[in-house]
Amino acid sequence: MAVVSAAHGAFGPLLGKLTALLADECGRLKGVRREIRSLRSELASMHAALKEYTKLDDPSDQVKAWISLVRELAYDTEDVFDKFIHHLGDSPDHGGFKELFRKAARRLKTLGARHGIAGEIHDLKDRIRQVKELKDCYKLPNNAPSSTAGPAAVDPRLHALFADEAHLVGIDGPRDHLAKWMLEEANTSPKHCKVLSIVGFGGLGKTTLANEVCREIQGEFDCKAFVSVSQKPDIKKIIKDVISQVSCQGGSTKDDTTDWDEMKSISELRVLLQNKRYLIIIDDVWSTQAWHAIKCAFPENDCSSRIIATTRIIDVAKSCCLSADDRVYELEALSDPHSRRLFFKRLFRSEEDCPEMLKEVSNKILKKCGGLPLAIISISGLLANRPAIKEEWEKVKRSIGTALEKTNSLEGMSSILSLSYNDLAPHLKTCLLYLSLFPEDHLIYRDMLVRRWIAEGFISEERGQSKQEVAENYFYELINKSMVQPVGIGYDGKVGACRVHDMMLEIIISKSAEDNFTTVVGGGQTSLLNHQDSIRRLSIQHIDKKLASELANVDLSHVRTLIVMPSCCITHLPSLDRFEALRVLDFEGCVDLKDCDMKGMDKLFQLKYLSFRGTGISKLPAGIVMLGNLETLEFMNTDVEELPAGITRLTELQHLNGYLNKHLPNGIGGMRNLQLMPKFIITSQETDVLEDLGNLTSLEELNVNLGRNVSCEDKRCEKEAFLSSLCKLGNCKLRSLLINAYGGSLDFSDSWSPLPSSLQSFWAANRDSFTNVPKWITPELINLADLLISLTELTEDGLLTLGQLPSLLRLRLWPSKKFVGTVQATSFPNLKVLSFRAEQVYVSFVKGSAPKLEEISRMPFSVSAAKANKFYLGIHHLSCLKRAHILLDDEDATPSECKAAAAAIRKEADINANHPAVTFPGEPKEEDNEETVAGEEEKSNEDGDADED
Repeated sequence: MAVVSAAHGAFGPLLGKLTALLADECGRLKGVRREIRSLRSELASMHAALKEYTKLDDPSDQVKAWISLVRELAYDTEDVFDKFIHHLGDSPDHGGFKELFRKAARRLKTLGARHGIAGEIHDLKDRIRQVKELKDCYKLPNNAPSSTAGPAAVDPRLHALFADEAHLVGIDGPRDHLAKWMLEEANTSPKHCKVLSIVGFGGLGKTTLANEVCREIQGEFDCKAFVSVSQKPDIKKIIKDVISQVSCQGGSTKDDTTDWDEMKSISELRVLLQNKRYLIIIDDVWSTQAWHAIKCAFPENDCSSRIIATTRIIDVAKSCCLSADDRVYELEALSDPHSRRLFFKRLFRSEEDCPEMLKEVSNKILKKCGGLPLAIISISGLLANRPAIKEEWEKVKRSIGTALEKTNSLEGMSSILSLSYNDLAPHLKTCLLYLSLFPEDHLIYRDMLVRRWIAEGFISEERGQSKQEVAENYFYELINKSMVQPVGIGYDGKVGACRVHDMMLEIIISKSAEDNFTTVVGGGQTSLLNHQDSIRRLSIQHIDKKLASELANVDLSHVRTLIVMPSCCITHLPSLDRFEALRVLDFEGCVDLKDCDMKGMDKLFQLKYLSFRGTGISKLPAGIVMLGNLETLEFMNTDVEELPAGITRLTELQHLNGYLNKHLPNGIGGMRNLQLMPKFIITSQETDVLEDLGNLTSLEELNVNLGRNVSCEDKRCEKEAFLSSLCKLGNCKLRSLLINAYGGSLDFSDSWSPLPSSLQSFWAANRDSFTNVPKWITPELINLADLLISLTELTEDGLLTLGQLPSLLRLRLWPSKKFVGTVQATSFPNLKVLSFRAEQVYVSFVKGSAPKLEEISRMPFSVSAAKANKFYLGIHHLSCLKRAHILLDDEDATPSECKAAAAAIRKEADINANHPAVTFPGEPKEEDNEETVAGEEEKSNEDGDADED
């Protein structure tokens, strides 16, 4: 894949560009072709050697130095050619890569610039020669030698196997809960072998918990064994270890197993365990292949045997638990009280014995540990050897990242956390290291992160998937491998954002610095004065006059990402024209950005991602219209009301995210790559602009405001033009449509055809947006998963129609008039969340309806209407229901009837095998553990919009 990576730098795209040059007119010029071919040949040879050397587990310092030189050379070479192509091409270019080179060739002929490129290439060849000579001087072979086995490393998990029970904290609850579950008989087959899979971040205590559960229940079993799998499992050795442990507990095998191969070992173990009730811990499983290879050695002998597996990878945990009787247990971090108890117990016996002067810094250290037992134990061990002085402890807190690399007492923690990083594929390492640009506890939104990865060149299309889809897959892979923590899991299972655990952040900051991948300043990081290599990616987390002075004396021309944190003083920032290689520029949250000098914006010819999100600007910089490569422009939550007229020249733009109160620019239909449009008001637009929207064939998300009094006859032309565009988009990629219509009706859309089969989300939140369920809502909308619709009147037929939507996961239904009805059997086959905003509504469920419904929110329950039906709701039929918030409508009902209704509903919940939590107004709702991610309000301010007439 021709991508930028942490390991190989810019070699991938660079070699691709040189190949394209050779294939085009530019490469056929006298002298130029020979020079480019020679350059490409040398760089390709270096790239091949680099790929071999970066596979080494523990390269020498000389190899590391050479790798660094080669990587920097590739970055600089790409920067030179990017500049050269830009200066020779017409700006901005819209004809693609090949057209760019054709233009460059014509300029070479007419301007006599051939000497310029030859000189640049000559300088690069000098550097290549020096790097080659250094490789010879170091006596490095062309092919990297195989890694030689050094002394066996001490297994950092050993302490978990022999932990003193008296020293454990916060484990009693999970241990007792899981021990009870382990001894329960299986449901499907009473004596079936059950598997418990414990999954979680490295250092959470998975091995300790498994061992404690085993200790609690081992007396119920004939034999037990513990084996550790590791990243490179030796299956034969693992099976023999089990045989050895089981044989010592009364097993019959006394044979010499030395000559047994893998097949023989598995066969003998199966025979050995055939009639035994066994308890096995399979620790540290890294792949489904390893699990399946080991699992087949344990016979299904109907003796109520049990297996406990531990892993850091969610998919592996699930693969261990394929039976309905098996269980995946996600281990969570220690609570704050348990973290404090563990920390202070190891240092002072109790928190009360901690000196007052150390309590504040202790809190800061505990926050950094983030409930990770391994981190708390390791750092408290380090502090135990330091004087109990506040300054000493502050020093430890500031230098935890450095201490992870250099302090013996933290070596075990560093090893365990690094295991997860080392197991990642190169492309995932690159994406993860990019997160080192963000400060501790920073909420990193998925959509914006993957667009940054794409802009940086980390992502390429794969197997028919777009770059966006590939990047999102990488994001979820990092979650799956417990490298980042998901935040805000939605009704559809999608994750809105993530955070990096502070300890993992220290690891990736260290590795990023080692590869010169990112540079962080102003966040307590090292001074720029010691930075020897070119800065490639820069995060400014705080800036003052001193740092501004340092930045003034540093070469910033090679910076590819610049992230400015909200805490920065904008007036101290360097001038933008010093960042000529910039791909990503992010000012998110910098509220005083209006004071920033935006001169030089037009010089950022490589810029692909630009964010003013949450800043104080009221007008987009004029230079934006010159950014021909721009793909993402974020101006959500700013005072920007209109786009500059020239923005339609930016035909590479894909994501244009913000709110507009004024006209869309003429020619918007020419932006054929646009996937996300800013929210705009239809009645403020001219009809030809609205009709032009139908030409946006790549459009995936559309958020429009019809304006007030949209039912007025004088708005007929605008509505017809908009509907015409919707019909044109019917055969395109539209996934999400949100329409606000204050005081008006959307019934004019009944003739919408053809419908976009790709439509996944439709919102129309304003009161009486439709009279009834619109005619275009039919089962043919096979991908519609999220529907928010406000109706004047809901009918039984309308409810039945909605229930036939095959993929609907979330339904928010807001009828204005009274409705009494029943959700029929087979209706809503996949619905997970049902929400109402209405009064005088009584809806009940029958057996077979909404079989996957998990949450009912704001469900109105007309007591008077339900009285004749003995206050029947039917939630006892909803086998997946977890929680229900019921609004008792007491109109025409007595207090005793309301009380009886509540009791009847609670009785139904008690009958339900899932025991859902039922709450009524005035009672605390059961909180969802997931943190809310502010993303959906960008589509619509649901609460505000819906209440306006």
